[in-house]
Amino acid sequence: MTSVLRAFVLVSTLVCESATLAAQAPPFAALKEASESPATQRIELARKALAKDQTRADSWNELALGLARRARETADTKYYAEAWSATERSLTLEPGNLEGRKLQVWILLGQHEFQKAADAAEALNKAVPDDVLVYGFLADAYIELGRYAEAEKAAQWMLDMRPGNVPGLTRGAYLRELFGDHSGAVEFMDTAYRRTADQEVEDRAWILTHIAHLSLLTCRTEAAETLLHEALKLFPDYHYALARLSETRAQQGRLKDALDVRRRHYAAAPHPENIYELGLALERAGESAEAKETFARFEEAAKTESEGWDNANIELLYYYADLANRPADALAIAKREAARRQDVRTLEAWAWALHKSGQSAEALPIIERALKVGVKQPATFYHAGAIALAAGQTDAARKYLEQSVTTCPASDVAPEVKTLLGKMSPTR
Repeated sequence: MTSVLRAFVLVSTLVCESATLAAQAPPFAALKEASESPATQRIELARKALAKDQTRADSWNELALGLARRARETADTKYYAEAWSATERSLTLEPGNLEGRKLQVWILLGQHEFQKAADAAEALNKAVPDDVLVYGFLADAYIELGRYAEAEKAAQWMLDMRPGNVPGLTRGAYLRELFGDHSGAVEFMDTAYRRTADQEVEDRAWILTHIAHLSLLTCRTEAAETLLHEALKLFPDYHYALARLSETRAQQGRLKDALDVRRRHYAAAPHPENIYELGLALERAGESAEAKETFARFEEAAKTESEGWDNANIELLYYYADLANRPADALAIAKREAARRQDVRTLEAWAWALHKSGQSAEALPIIERALKVGVKQPATFYHAGAIALAAGQTDAARKYLEQSVTTCPASDVAPEVKTLLGKMSPTR
């Protein structure tokens, strides 16, 4: 099971927020032309300002902004902790200042503390009901919690209040993807790209990478490859782009190349969920012994963070369900995650854990809840088809399996889909 949603939502729904916040910070409006990233430039300027005067709340906010952006650029979460400390200094110097409070919500989202972020954003929204970015934070948190109607309302407010703003467009694009409108999502992302300043190279690379992700959902590998090469030109060794490039190579049947790129991705972002993806790439490339060792490392690493919100529990669930033959452990994780959030990714994983535990009849209405949102992904259709077949719903199973292979005939689940379809009696 790919971690694409974790990669693109849990970390990067914040894309382009920084450019808007930066526009509200005049002391640092002019960044130098250099090979350094936008985040490192901003951090350097903020530290220089603080070396002269540590009593300005806006300087601490600027440092926090740079650090939070650096966390996204590098996938190194230690920057979020440093950013939080900077906002605390800001709020001590100027209690209740709006930018400091907004940055804290942003950091909570980056740390995947979605319920806390929702609570904080709701409080901010009551205090400043005309702030576009606060509606963006609401949309981010609601999406992750599975509160899609509220997320859509918040995103619509953003676009109504400031038509064509980039943070509103990126959120609208993700919601369009969730609702099954891939072409509409690309349209919004393309507009966001054209409206993002040239110097915001990481933001632009992120947008190109997400358009590539949308292309991969429908097997448009050539388009994805072109976009990803451009993203990596803008921001070399960008971990999100490397992940999608590995998926592109796999769709092209170039499994050894997919593994090579996945190694680069893991080196850039050595998180538990990426160890899992490396294990899958090793397995597909025929490196079974190394895959086994890698999955063992993944399980150990994933278990250490399993109790927190920032975790690899969905990957751990699929590992237990599909590879380790431990369905009871998969179901225990699923129930814990579902008690905290009801987004489509969690619902799908919960349904799969039930199915693997021999409870396909109970799983079917849960996977149907996920599909009802509108999501159109090959893996989701495959899971729905396998569950429906096991539950005795043959017509529904055939429909879902055919949707999976029609959406993308070269997806990573296509072999399993074709096997199930081959076992089914032909329609009359």
